Amino acid sequence: MTVIDISPSVMQFLLAFIVVAPLLGALAALLPAPPGLRGRNPDQAVLRHGVTVTGAVLVAVIVLASGFDHDHPATMQATTDISWIPALDVRIHLGIDGISLPLLVLTALLTFLCALYSYFKLPAGPSPKAFVALVLVLESGTLATFAVLDLLLFFLAFEMVLIPMYFLIARWGGDQRQAAAWKFILYTLLGSVVMLLGLLLIGLKSGTFDMVALATDNGRGLTTSVQVIAVLAIGLGLAVKTPMWPLHSWLPDAHTAAPTVGSVLLAGVLLKMGTYGFVRILLPVAPDGMRTFAPYLAAFAVVGIVYGSLACLALARTGAKGDLKRLIAYSSVGHMGFVLLGIATMTPTGVNGALFANIAHGLITGLLFFLVGAVKDRYGTADLDTLAGATGAALYGRAPRLGALLAFAAVASLGLPGLAGFWGEMLTLFGAYSPAEGLSRPAFRTFMAIGAFGTLLTAAYMLIVVRRVCMGEHAPHSRLSPDEQPQQAPRAADGPQPAGTAGSPSSGAAGSASSGTAGPRTATTPQLADIHPYEAAAWTPLVVLTVVAGLWPAVLLGLTDPAVQQLLAGGKS
Repeated sequence: MTVIDISPSVMQFLLAFIVVAPLLGALAALLPAPPGLRGRNPDQAVLRHGVTVTGAVLVAVIVLASGFDHDHPATMQATTDISWIPALDVRIHLGIDGISLPLLVLTALLTFLCALYSYFKLPAGPSPKAFVALVLVLESGTLATFAVLDLLLFFLAFEMVLIPMYFLIARWGGDQRQAAAWKFILYTLLGSVVMLLGLLLIGLKSGTFDMVALATDNGRGLTTSVQVIAVLAIGLGLAVKTPMWPLHSWLPDAHTAAPTVGSVLLAGVLLKMGTYGFVRILLPVAPDGMRTFAPYLAAFAVVGIVYGSLACLALARTGAKGDLKRLIAYSSVGHMGFVLLGIATMTPTGVNGALFANIAHGLITGLLFFLVGAVKDRYGTADLDTLAGATGAALYGRAPRLGALLAFAAVASLGLPGLAGFWGEMLTLFGAYSPAEGLSRPAFRTFMAIGAFGTLLTAAYMLIVVRRVCMGEHAPHSRLSPDEQPQQAPRAADGPQPAGTAGSPSSGAAGSASSGTAGPRTATTPQLADIHPYEAAAWTPLVVLTVVAGLWPAVLLGLTDPAVQQLLAGGKS
């Protein structure tokens, strides 16, 4: 069944266009704008170009998804197979199935929303031309990673995203951006070198780099020792990108320093490349090697779940001077732990849960980083103690719509039933209860219990964040009398006010309520600019999809399940 009937040749063109168009758009962004498109401001012209290109790619992805045969999601569709390097049998092989299609849609959507957000709120830094070009190169590399079906092409696409993200952090980031960018690039490059050795080992020992042929063979052409070495090498490279504990330490620094759109793309898209590699390459190509390392992968996964949650609890406590962006970054370590646990079960239930959690994490954490960026813009800081203040009226009292949306994203992240975050975690825990044949049930049921305990920790720190940031908290040892407290509350709540928020033209009526002279004279809480129209446009699709995926999980599971079943069966449905 297809939504619209599209010929195979058009589907091939659409997939090739989706991969190549952002790269061509990046080159065009560096050229002078034609006279008719410059408008009043050249910087706005190039930002508009970014919105146009990412919008065209999103439309193409939606059309491709509409022409996708949903009755046969396990079949590779829109395939292109052209010889590229005959001596090594390397081919330009593209195609999509029910596993890769949702990731293509997620990537195109998040990149478009980031381009739209940047058009109105460009992060401080060098030329907008370079910013737009880097975002488009990043999009092209990510889309290619999910579309290519050749091991060497996969590696090239996998590496293509590193340099753009490095510069986005190093040139448009905040405090400590240089150190964070270097840490990001060194960790990921070192992991990639090891991964390349594993990919070459598989290709040379099997005689092909074609991922479809390798998945169909299901490891029968590789000895167990070769599979074990390949899984160790490739798994290390993928684990760094995921990131898996204890290879995660680059992530909190990168998220804390990155601009808002950089954090959204890093959490929403780039982390998925690592887990996608586990599912697309290691599970079908080296099943014996995966079975050897599955218990260790699951153990690291659950340690990551608990460690990430405990780190968030430590950052969220009063007086810890915890950074809200850093807290969300550590939460990603825990959430990606659930994805790795589902993959380690090597069962259809667990792997489907991992793929669902991948998409849910991209939607919810992408929304969270958008919201944290907006909060930081308004307050001038992401420090939790400053955001909580000492007034009892933080976001709910100063920007109620923004506070409500932050609370929504937080409860979605903790896995509230009816929202997208619930299904992935539940399915991975079910998969751990009954792992694949040959894996220790007692061990995996222990991992399941630890993972379930991690969900309680996640709920604890997310609810603490909502209470402190959205509701605020009273000063524990105030010496003011009850009659004096309301007169002083506005000063304590006001916090740092950067240009462009309260008191500036962009904040509208909120400015008069939070001006420097009005604060000491009134007992009302100073207002912040609430949600702007461009913010609503960028965030609404993520909210809607979070609800739809939570209430109607069959939309996504109907795509992934047949493809996962065939992948685990070695190409046999």
